[in-house]
Amino acid sequence: MRKYHYEARDLTTNKVIKATVQAESEHDAAKLLVGQGFTPLSIKETQSDENIFARLTGRVTTKDRVVFTRQLSTLIAAGLPLAQSMRTMLEQTSNRRLQGIIQDLIVSIESGHTLYQSFAKYPEVFDKLFLALVAAGEASGTLDRALQQIAEQQEKDAAIMSRIRGAMTYPVIVLFVIFGVLIFMLLTVVPQVEKLYKDLHQTLPFITQAIVSMSQIIVDFWWLLLLITGIGIYAAIHYVRTDSGRRFVDQLKINTPLVKGLFLRLYMTRFNRTGATLLDTGVGMLDMLSIASDSVGNTIIAEQIGNAAEKVKGGKDLSTALGVEENIPRLVPQMISIGEKSGHIDEMMAKVAKVYEDELDEEIRTISTSIEPILMVVLAIVAGGMVAAILLPIYSLVNTMHI
Repeated sequence: MRKYHYEARDLTTNKVIKATVQAESEHDAAKLLVGQGFTPLSIKETQSDENIFARLTGRVTTKDRVVFTRQLSTLIAAGLPLAQSMRTMLEQTSNRRLQGIIQDLIVSIESGHTLYQSFAKYPEVFDKLFLALVAAGEASGTLDRALQQIAEQQEKDAAIMSRIRGAMTYPVIVLFVIFGVLIFMLLTVVPQVEKLYKDLHQTLPFITQAIVSMSQIIVDFWWLLLLITGIGIYAAIHYVRTDSGRRFVDQLKINTPLVKGLFLRLYMTRFNRTGATLLDTGVGMLDMLSIASDSVGNTIIAEQIGNAAEKVKGGKDLSTALGVEENIPRLVPQMISIGEKSGHIDEMMAKVAKVYEDELDEEIRTISTSIEPILMVVLAIVAGGMVAAILLPIYSLVNTMHI
C-alpha cells in the first residue's frame, strides 16, 4: 500500500483535518475518506523516505501508551464507534510516532480487521500482554474494561521501575563524585607532591609512589585507557544481548545477596499481577502462563514458569507445578492453591501481587538505607588513602629537614 497525505473537511464538525492514509491508489484514498465522512480537499502521495529519521528516532513512551489506552477505553465505554474513537485519539495525540500508528490503525479497522489484528502489526509498541487483553476484551464484549486494565497494569509497572531507578540515583551520583575527586587528585595534587620530592632529592613513601604511578599511567596512556574502556563497554553490551549473556545477568540478579530479594519480589509482582489480569479477562490458563512468563523480565524465572506450564498441560494443578520450582517463593503456590479450591485463582494472584508490591517498596527503602553507609565507608577509604598519600610525604619531609 502507498501512503497519502491529505487535507479533508469533516462533514460533522466542518473542521479541516490534515493527516495521512494508506491506500492502493489516490482514487482509493479518496473513496476511503468519503466513506469516513470527509470531503477530500487535496491528496498527495508521501515519499517513502520522507520520515526515515522520525521512524528511526521516534519512540512511544510508557506514558504515551497509558494515556492512549485509558482515553480509548473511555471513548469506547461512552459508546463511540471504534474508528471514530481512533480519529478522536489522533487529534489529541502529540507524539508523531503514535500519530502515524493511529492513522494506520484507522485504515486497518475500516478495512475490516479487528482491533487485535491492527495492534498486532506493531509488536514493538504493543506487547503480548497488551494484545492478549485486547483479544480477550473483543471476544467477551468488554473491550473498554480490558483497555482500562491494560492502562492500570502499565501504570503500576512504570511506577515500580521509577521507584527502583530513584533508589539507584543517589548511589550512582555519589560514585561519580568519588571517581571525579579521585581523578582530580591524581592529576593535580599528587604530581605536585612528586615534584617537591624530586626537587629535594628525597624518596617517596610506598603508598605515595603507588599513587604517583597511577597518575603517570593516566597522564601518559589516557587514550589507551579510554580505548580499553570503550571496547570493554561495547563487548559487555554485546554479550548481555546474547542468550548466554542475558542468562548470566539474570542469574546474578536472583543470586546477588544485596539485591536478590528486590528482584525476586519484582518478578513475582509482575507474574501475579499479569496472571490475575489475564485470567480476569477470560484468557486460558496455558496462554496466561505463556504471556506471564514473558512479562517477568528474567529468563531463569521464565523457564521455571514454562516448566510449570508443561506440568499443567499434563494435568497437574498450577500450585503443585509451581511449588517445586526453585526460585518461586512458597507464598505463590500456597495462595494459588487456595484460589484453585475456591475457584478464584485470579483474585488470589491479585492479592499475592499486592503483597509483593508492598514488600518491594519496603525492600527498596531497605536497600537505599543500606547503601548509604556502604558508600560512606568507600568514600572514607578513598579519601583516607588520598590524604595519607599526600600528608605522609609532607610529614616525612618535615622530619627529614628537622623543621
